[in-house]
Amino acid sequence: MRTGTVVEIVDETRVLVVAGEGDRPETAVLTGSRAAVNGRITGRGKSWKVRFPLRASRWGGPELPLPSGVYRIEIPDMEIAGSLPLSIDDEARVSVDGDTVRVGPPIDPSIETPEAVAALEHRYSVHASALEDAVFFESYYGRVAGDNPLALDREIARVRPDITRFWSVIDLSVEVPPGAVPVIEGSADWWRARSVSRLLVINDWLRRRYVPRPGQHVLQTWHGTPLKRLALHRRGFAPRRWGAVLKESRRWDVLLAQNPYGARILSKAYAFLGRPVWVEGYPRNDHLATGDDGATRRALGIGERERVLLYAPTWRDDRSEMVDYVDPISLAEQADAVVLVRGHSRTLVPGRSASGPRVIDVTGYADVSRLMLAADALITDYSSVMFDFSITGKPMYFLVPDLEDYRGRLRGFYFDLVARAPGAVVRSQDELVTALDEDASQFAEKYAAWRAVFNARDDGRAAERVVARLIDQGLLPR
Repeated sequence: MRTGTVVEIVDETRVLVVAGEGDRPETAVLTGSRAAVNGRITGRGKSWKVRFPLRASRWGGPELPLPSGVYRIEIPDMEIAGSLPLSIDDEARVSVDGDTVRVGPPIDPSIETPEAVAALEHRYSVHASALEDAVFFESYYGRVAGDNPLALDREIARVRPDITRFWSVIDLSVEVPPGAVPVIEGSADWWRARSVSRLLVINDWLRRRYVPRPGQHVLQTWHGTPLKRLALHRRGFAPRRWGAVLKESRRWDVLLAQNPYGARILSKAYAFLGRPVWVEGYPRNDHLATGDDGATRRALGIGERERVLLYAPTWRDDRSEMVDYVDPISLAEQADAVVLVRGHSRTLVPGRSASGPRVIDVTGYADVSRLMLAADALITDYSSVMFDFSITGKPMYFLVPDLEDYRGRLRGFYFDLVARAPGAVVRSQDELVTALDEDASQFAEKYAAWRAVFNARDDGRAAERVVARLIDQGLLPR
């Protein structure tokens, strides 16, 4: 049995050093639920060291700090002793206890106490600083910098490069667009950025305390055309939920919808009646109409001629992690394909990345439109991704083992998915594999009808139209 001791964290190089004695190991890995890094082993004889980088590059992107979470030092046949106190720098906070490494955002825990949070909220609520020509973006509660806010960021940066663009992020592992300023959720900088920005662009509920101020506006882009029932349309009378929904929707100045169907559903579900709803298509889908999938395939290490299946199920109200109706490893083998696993944003933090031969977990990949372009077919269930992927015209498959339970108990639908689905509806992975080998053209008529209803405005210029309206109506400075 080897023995090892945690030695230090080298701030200059963002490296965790472990010293060991005994036979030099062949491998050393620092493993977390959403990222892993290989250690560099140096030394000969009976003493050696392992240096674990505390940064990682994922999906061919830039090297960034590790995502927040708990990591394990995994060195075969080795017990690790020692600990390191909390270390905080500009990138992350890290503590070590034996083989357990805890990584978090670079925020001092002292500002996370109830008293400190209350003080920050109070300082924010008085809006002491003047409004600035800035936009505050938040996507999926800061877990990624993606979706409609990302597409609008790119267009605003193009037409008004002088405007400051703040991005709300849970930690610095979240890649923000070039030129944008990341602000870590809950920090003093985050509260200030949300206070001084003339425009807030979000795709989900506003979190923490929100106090509107004159001259500041909120654009709610939402995160998908709904199949499943939302907000006030969910079954049962729940006064607290109703109160929260009404309080939230009163914060929005404009609601963005992909199509007239979505505008009608969202405005009613959130009691956003008699207020501006812009039906302009979804900016996040512009790339689907104009983009090229080659760069994404290369970044993910996928061959040009390989078959790619994108598996993207929605989340479930009764579980925190992604559903396990597909074994991605066996599906990759059965379908002779690369399987991209895309969990819902709500499963990003509590879940664990899928792995295996020809399996790539892309749950944290910011721009899902690029994944859709890279894929040859989509496998989903009740996710709104179905309304986006149809822009590509490529085959879709609906794997719904829990159809009756989801429709009858968990959520319910706005329309009959089985009757209108523009692709095969299957109940098991075996049925899915069979359907993947069948001719998808049998759904051509349903597919065309689907696109006519849901994709009429998805022409590659949605972001351009939305930003032009923001400027014309004074929500962005000219």
